Amino acid sequence: MDITGIAIAAAVVGVIGLIIGLLLVVAAEKFKVEVDEKEIAVRGELPGNNCGGCGYAGCDALAKAIAAGEAAPNACPVGGASVAEKISAILGVEAGSSEKKVAFVKCAGTCGVAKEKCVYTGIKDCRDASVVPGKGSKRCSYGCMGFGSCVSECQFDAIHIVDGVAVVDPEKCVACGKCAQVCPNQLIDLVPYSSTYHVTCNSQDKGKTVKENCSAGCLGCTLCVKQCPNAAISMVGNVATIDYSKCDGCGTCAEKCPAKIIRPKK
Repeated sequence: MDITGIAIAAAVVGVIGLIIGLLLVVAAEKFKVEVDEKEIAVRGELPGNNCGGCGYAGCDALAKAIAAGEAAPNACPVGGASVAEKISAILGVEAGSSEKKVAFVKCAGTCGVAKEKCVYTGIKDCRDASVVPGKGSKRCSYGCMGFGSCVSECQFDAIHIVDGVAVVDPEKCVACGKCAQVCPNQLIDLVPYSSTYHVTCNSQDKGKTVKENCSAGCLGCTLCVKQCPNAAISMVGNVATIDYSKCDGCGTCAEKCPAKIIRPKK
């Protein structure tokens, strides 16, 4: 065995290894990505559901936006006030208002109330059924079809079909908004958790047609609008709508509503 040859080969390998190492160090320095420590800290406080309720593509994107000042510290609907306070502390700012919101389904057309026009045997999915002529079995085309697209979309087991209508559990709901996004009839709103009265109708039909279709529909009589002492109710099309920033929960609207579709929170 030639000792000299072995030594030369080892030296060559060593030199090559040294050159590669130096090149890696240079490349790492040249192409390194600056890490925002605040972004990492903010991401550590976010719950990690990646539900998209904040409007960003997951918690990583939201953390980056918050750290950059492009999103508020209370932008995460799942984390709520406690997470908002921790993130505000990381950023050194005051926590903004983060009142809990919950999803609410604007329909009271249960099986014994909503009248049917046919026996529906088609696709059991609201989104698919919405493009089929007739949109399910109920006469009211604005109400809940009851096929549960919202249920399958909810990650938190906060919404279920009860007697033909989707019902939200406010204690489980985190206001991610996914149920609202998939509802083809746009029946689901995010309302303050503290709100006391809700309008349980979404129909844009005139009063006579509403009564023919469902006994729990808004007649568009405007009595609630006229009687509200805080001007918290207005008509949006043919259905009453509550402005929760003005509503004090006095219940006058519910008392005056002849159809009894303005109801207290359960």
